[in-house]
Amino acid sequence: MNNKIKAAGISIISNTILVLSKLIVGIFTNSISIISEAVHSLVDLLASFIAFIAVKISSNPADEDHQYGHGKFEEVSGFIEGFLIILAAFYIIYESVEKLINKNFDYIDSFLGIIVMSISIVANILVSKYLFKVAKETDSIALHADAEHLRTDVITSAGVLIALICIKITGIKIFDPIVAILVGLLIIKAGLNLCIDSSKNILDSSLSKANLEDIKKILKSYCSIQKIISFNNLKTRKSGPNKFIEFTIVLPKGLRIKEAHIICDEIEIELKNILFNSSVTIHTEPCNNECLKLNKCSHQNLQEKCHYHKECF
Repeated sequence: MNNKIKAAGISIISNTILVLSKLIVGIFTNSISIISEAVHSLVDLLASFIAFIAVKISSNPADEDHQYGHGKFEEVSGFIEGFLIILAAFYIIYESVEKLINKNFDYIDSFLGIIVMSISIVANILVSKYLFKVAKETDSIALHADAEHLRTDVITSAGVLIALICIKITGIKIFDPIVAILVGLLIIKAGLNLCIDSSKNILDSSLSKANLEDIKKILKSYCSIQKIISFNNLKTRKSGPNKFIEFTIVLPKGLRIKEAHIICDEIEIELKNILFNSSVTIHTEPCNNECLKLNKCSHQNLQEKCHYHKECF
């Protein structure tokens, strides 16, 4: 958790410096593309604050009002961040279109813009890589969303940088609002992706296909060594970094409660080793009715194969 808070704090400091730098240079040079990047970075700064707060709240333990923990706060923050990005993009496009219509291409000192955009690109590459690393290690949707913002900022800053270089070489100032519009469209796409990804977990979507395959692989391994007969009713969902897994396992009829409990513990430990922050709920059932009628499915040794009914294993 300290790593998550530290990463969010670094993002706040970086974005604060970039917002001030871009805003000052954008106003001084009257470049809508630089000002649009300042607005973009301002949204990133707000997103960083939201991520910082969400990470702190989501770290709180479960309580009487939130018995499954506070992980959903990260999903909500990711959705808000995506929505803020989209709003910022529409503002950028609006200002750029207005400049094109009014042909308001005042003095643009592209040299200062080139410097601040270059610094912005380097800073955001470094910070976003760090955020992605911590987000992956801690499975934090809030930090991942923040990192996505900064990665988008790298792309848009590169576009603005190219436009400013073109203005410096050719003197054609129309590049400024055109590139700003393209930047706005890219930002909208990034914002929509964030909203979609966050809403999946808010709506209790299942874990990824890769996670589900890992779960099934472990359960099938227990079938193959004949500790369980089969499994079914697999259900999963995600809340922030927390993963919830539920399923039913079918066990031999003669198994004692203690033996069944040991098997459940073994499965739970294996799942938690590959899927961190997991809560596993296992329901156990005896073998099918046909086995019950035969009453010959008593296994003292769990490795011993049932010879009385082919569907036991």
